[in-house]
Formats: sequence, C-alpha cells, structure tokens
Amino acid sequence: MKKYIIWAVLFAVGFLACYPVLFLTAGSLMGQTELRELLGPVLSGSGGYVRFPLMSLYPTLRNYVGVLMDSPEFFVMFWNSVKTVAGILAGQLLVSVPAAWGFARYDFPCKSALFTLYILLMMMPFQVTMLSGYLVLDKLQLLDTLWAVILPGVFSTFPVFLIYRFFVGIPQAIIESARIDGAGELQIFMSFGLRLGAPGILSAMVLGFLEYWNLIEQPLTYIKDKSLWPLSLYLPNIGLEEAGTAFAASLLTLVPAMLVFLGGQDYLEQGIMAAAVKE
Repeated sequence: MKKYIIWAVLFAVGFLACYPVLFLTAGSLMGQTELRELLGPVLSGSGGYVRFPLMSLYPTLRNYVGVLMDSPEFFVMFWNSVKTVAGILAGQLLVSVPAAWGFARYDFPCKSALFTLYILLMMMPFQVTMLSGYLVLDKLQLLDTLWAVILPGVFSTFPVFLIYRFFVGIPQAIIESARIDGAGELQIFMSFGLRLGAPGILSAMVLGFLEYWNLIEQPLTYIKDKSLWPLSLYLPNIGLEEAGTAFAASLLTLVPAMLVFLGGQDYLEQGIMAAAVKE
C-alpha cells in the first residue's frame, strides 16, 4: 500500500512538472477560433475564467505552418541564437577550462583572493554590472552587435567555479606520477585534466546552453537592431491575438533546450555526484 501511495505522489508531482509542456502542446494544435473561445476572458479583457483542455477538439498544424513558413523573422532569430550560444560556449572552453585548471592545480600569489572575487562576480545579478558592461562595450564599439552578448558570456565566472570542483577532485598522485614520467604541464592538462574533468566541462556546457539559449535582458540592453535579436525575444513580440502562433513558437523554442538537456543528462548527474564528494 505504501508503495502505491509513493507512486501516486510521484505521478502527481511529475504531472505538475510536465503540465506546462502539455499546455503548450495543446495550445499549439488549436485553431484561432477555438483559442479565442477558450481564452476569451484574457483576450477580450471582459473578466471571467479561462477554460483550457489538454486536448484540442479540432487539432490543426496551421500554427506551425505559420511559424515555419510564414515567419522569416523566426529563422533569423533562431540563427542569431545559434551563433550567440555557439560563440559563448566555444569561448568558455578556451577561457574557463584553463582558468579552472590553474585555480585547481597551481599555487600563485593572491590565489584565494582572486578566486573569492570570482565567486562574488558569479553572485552578482546582471542588473548590478549592466551599466559598467554597457560602458565597456561602448568603448570597444561592440554595442548593437552579437559580440556585445558573446564576450560577457565568454568571461562568465560560473563555468570556472563549476569546472574547478572537478579538477580539484583529480588525485594529486596521478599528477605527480605523470610528472615523474616526464610529462609536461600541457601534456598533463590535455591527457588527465580534460579526460578526468570531462563530466564537469560537459555539465558546464549543458547548463551554459540552457542559460544562454533563453537570454532576454542582455540582448535587450546591448542590441537595438531587431535583426540581431535572439529567438528568446521573438515570443515577447507576439500579441495575445496571435496566441496560437505564440504556443507553436514557444514549443519550437523549447525543443533544442530539451534535446540538449536529455543528451547531457547523464553528464549532469555525474557532475552533481562529483561535486558532492568531499576531499
């Protein structure tokens, strides 16, 4: 009996977690007439309660056709998002991974103070650094370009903090054995650091993708040219009268994030377990 109660509770929690996706899916398959009828109190502002079943009475793919075939700006923003996220993640691999290795494996002056500064910067919300970032990007003449979003993301401190935990967990005996065998520092980093720290690196990349795929504040602050906006800014520009298009676009925007999450789920779990192990 106890087992069935646990199953029932887990099922209820799982359903609540999946309900937003079911809501989006159902809305994306509804025609404009059906949506207008169900969402009338919201669309007309007349008051009352919204009715929203999880199954359309007359399913249609018209909303997807409208987004994929009749909305070229959707594809422009999609590729802007792809270029932005790819640039940020590639830059983090080049910057954050060596930085985390340096903090984890080497001693140098002011190491603790510098790492504490990294943590403080990681805790600061975007609103705190927005003005200073704007002024720096303006001096570099990078405003109103994709680089205005890419460069701050490349030098984000969160990946350094996350990957650092995995590099610290590599036994020092392995490093010393490699040095005794004549391996250089670069060879140790490439052969042991990257391989043994791969779960942490991949975890940081997955979390980074999920974060930067949904950026809103940074593009709105640094980019005025709407042709350079990412996909995350496509949805706020859809009016309530186009609810079906909004549902379809929301689901299409969600698909890449879901695929990346499902593909990197094992690495995220390994990363969480590794980070939880104390030295």
